[in-house]
Amino acid sequence: MKRKRIFKIIVGLLILLFIINVVASLFFYNLAIKRGPKDFLSDNKDLEVSAQAMETFLAGDWRDWVRDQPFKEMKMTSYDGLALKGYFLKAEQPTNKLVIFMHGYLGNAKQMGLYGQYYYEQLGYDIFMADARGHGQSEGDYYGFGWHDRLDLIDWTNKLVDQFGKNTEIVWHGLSMGAATVLMASGEDTPTNLKAIIADSPYSSVHDLFAYQMKRMFHLPAFPFLNSTSVVAKLRAGYSLEEASALKQVKKANVPILYIHGNADTFVPTSMTEKLYQQTKSPATLLKVDGANHGEAFVIAKEDYINALQHFLETYVAR
Repeated sequence: MKRKRIFKIIVGLLILLFIINVVASLFFYNLAIKRGPKDFLSDNKDLEVSAQAMETFLAGDWRDWVRDQPFKEMKMTSYDGLALKGYFLKAEQPTNKLVIFMHGYLGNAKQMGLYGQYYYEQLGYDIFMADARGHGQSEGDYYGFGWHDRLDLIDWTNKLVDQFGKNTEIVWHGLSMGAATVLMASGEDTPTNLKAIIADSPYSSVHDLFAYQMKRMFHLPAFPFLNSTSVVAKLRAGYSLEEASALKQVKKANVPILYIHGNADTFVPTSMTEKLYQQTKSPATLLKVDGANHGEAFVIAKEDYINALQHFLETYVAR
């Protein structure tokens, strides 16, 4: 009888732990991946930025510039049937240079105007900014964290080449989730028109990012919660956290990559970019910016950022 009671207690505990794990996995999926407001980020100290960066992000002249430009809205249906939107701006002078921007988590296309203004005014590039699936005006009920977005990026690139000509030379420039997107796309069969990639503040994989944030924000181990969350993500969003890996993709890359990351980034640790840089198959350059938190490098050290960017583009994109 005693053994039977112990057995029942063990089975009961296992069932309880299973239920807790299932509830937790649904909670974390809804918290981070399902489309919708993410209030948990509003008080996240890891996303606190300097007064200088905040002023630029919220009230910089680039916002007026974006508002005043005659962007052409473009539409595309994704490989899995989502209606996606993007915005194209033709350079003032004829050019075959085009930069395609990918924005960060919870952002939208035109927020990349912070960088687009420089490409447009100083480099004379055509610019294109896409709303990632689940963001802005694009359809989607989940956030892809770059994985499905990588295929959307390649499709956008091919669409633009078809429209503007085979001699178009293309640069991909991504920030945060957008940086992970361009890196995840780098391991695919990329268009021959793609000449260079800029990845600003990327993460090595979705699993690595979630494991880091789960420990930092909730003081929980990755196992077993991330494993079960990954199953839910696979069922509901069509990808697992493990497969969504920029690190695996850059090991297959054949396009030069410029990595940029702030040394003071506590939201996505700089070590992730260092690891990506070390394992990139194609020619790679790394700029680390002292004192910059997540996504702040362009504001905190604009001159260093631009110098690194110009040198990289002059090296790998024909004039």
